[in-house]
Amino acid sequence: MSHHTSACSSPRLTCARLLVAFAVSAFGLPLAHAEKADKSKPLNIEADNGRYDDAKQMGTFTGNVVVTKGTMSMRAAKIEVRQTPDGAQFGVATADADKRAVFRQKREGLDEYIEGEGERIEYDGKADTIRFVNRAVIRRFRGSTLADETNGSVIVYDNTAEVFSVVGGAAAATPTNPSGRVRAVLTPREAPAAADAASQPAGVTLKPSTSLGDKR
Repeated sequence: MSHHTSACSSPRLTCARLLVAFAVSAFGLPLAHAEKADKSKPLNIEADNGRYDDAKQMGTFTGNVVVTKGTMSMRAAKIEVRQTPDGAQFGVATADADKRAVFRQKREGLDEYIEGEGERIEYDGKADTIRFVNRAVIRRFRGSTLADETNGSVIVYDNTAEVFSVVGGAAAATPTNPSGRVRAVLTPREAPAAADAASQPAGVTLKPSTSLGDKR
């Protein structure tokens, strides 16, 4: 398993980051790839105001901005987007004061969604990562049911490596968590019913005998 290697302000925060990554593996909860078809879908943007420079392939949109790309969506007060000559797309979403931008995307082949929030969200389509900055939180939903939730100062969701890393700190502090320590709630995955049935021995039907032995 690979881990995010950004600098950490103290050894304690580094340990917290590694423990969260280990816990995901220990509970059997690897983050499966996001919907693969999303990469080939067009980027759609809705906003109150916007300016796009086609020559530079860069745009800035403000006011209730909604960006969608297949099952992926981002919502924020301001979103800047750009595209490189090789077609890779990038986006930076910024929330209004005291609010958070929101990201959501379906997981490949599952009725599950990853949802994250942060005062700033950085989407890197080339590296296939999403970075949530300040009062960051990432959640996983199975259908409409919340399964896992992790809070921190900075959370990086690496879709390629199938891991997320978390850094604690003052920017993660809330009234219920003034220290800003990393907090995670991970729900064990239930074994599929089919797997349970396969582990049971096949049933045998017994019929009563009418004699104690064959007659000679």
